[in-house]
Amino acid sequence: MVDRQLPVLALWGLGLTQIIGYGTLYYAFSILVPDIARQLGWSEQWVFGAFSGSLLAGSLIAPTAGHWADRIGAGRLMAVGSGGAALALLLTAAAPGPITFCLALALTQVVSATVLYSTAFVAIVQIGGRKAQRSIVHLTLIAGFASTLFWPLTSSLHDWMSWRQVYLLFALLNIGICFPIHLWLARLSSSKVVGENPTHSFASAVSPTTPSPKGPLIFVLMLVGFAIEGYALSAVLVHMVPLTQALGLGAFGIYIASLFGPSQVASRFVNLLFGGGLSQTWLAVIATLFLPLGLAILLPTSPWIVGAVVFAICMGLGSGLTSIVGGTLPLELFGREGYGKRLGWCTSVKQFTSAIAPVAMSASMSAVGVVPSLWIVALIGMVGAMAFLAIPLILRQRMITAPLNA
Repeated sequence: MVDRQLPVLALWGLGLTQIIGYGTLYYAFSILVPDIARQLGWSEQWVFGAFSGSLLAGSLIAPTAGHWADRIGAGRLMAVGSGGAALALLLTAAAPGPITFCLALALTQVVSATVLYSTAFVAIVQIGGRKAQRSIVHLTLIAGFASTLFWPLTSSLHDWMSWRQVYLLFALLNIGICFPIHLWLARLSSSKVVGENPTHSFASAVSPTTPSPKGPLIFVLMLVGFAIEGYALSAVLVHMVPLTQALGLGAFGIYIASLFGPSQVASRFVNLLFGGGLSQTWLAVIATLFLPLGLAILLPTSPWIVGAVVFAICMGLGSGLTSIVGGTLPLELFGREGYGKRLGWCTSVKQFTSAIAPVAMSASMSAVGVVPSLWIVALIGMVGAMAFLAIPLILRQRMITAPLNA
């Protein structure tokens, strides 16, 4: 296979679509919830519950989306997904009642599986050749500003527009900006592949990887690691401000929570500068350890503000690195053949546990209290780190025993 590199313009275009995609399909929702609940006659808890249900629906479709990204090309799938995202947002804005709203909201998360990170990473791998891993890091750095931009943007728009009008505008962003970029990426990836061998599909255009005898075990460990990491991060992140307030930090809770976003972006930037030679398996272990480490500092020291600041920074660093290894670890372990489907499964398990975590955490806090619940999350996070840690140990054992069996 001829070595290729993702064009810089394509990377920035893809980054723009990720900012718009995450901003319109995910981050904007929490800003609009009070107005949505008031118009639909629901409590805010029920509206958030509907969103959790929609995330579960999206998690179920992720492996199928990955399969189709392998089969027809991620660029083509993202172009179709952009149209689907615009339609889903339009239907959400026009929903007359709670039932139709829930169905439309579920559709937004189903189509998100075709336009967000998991499919974007596949597009990079299909276009970017051997330098895809570095381009994935670049993309996460660009897209890391989605919440920074769309939280204040949505809030400003909502000052003079209803939530329905905001979603109509967001539908236009998806069809007017994301769709043309994804259509261009589809043509770019097609020309790359056709230029090498017109008879090959997207799945066959990538380098094959010889399966390891322990490949299924490594794949399961990887899924377990991502599932646990997704649960632990979501359990704390959704309840972050009330958790810090319950630990005696009072009004400082909101300022401490605000450190999460910058820390997340900083971790990606540091990894870009200094993480080139680090195995993605070990990076996954490091990323998963940050949250338990932060909780181990927060809980014994609260209500000490410095301890809470360190906790928020650790949480942001871990989240930022996890976004990277979510795309690079399956690529490093299994290669580019079937990458989309594997990445779809990783996205599925992580999104599934992330969707149930807020409810489970709320139930845990009601049953045993805030501090014990956070210690439980820390222990769960350690189990995730151990799952990732087992992968290099198994690979090392295979390297030692392989010459003996030769």
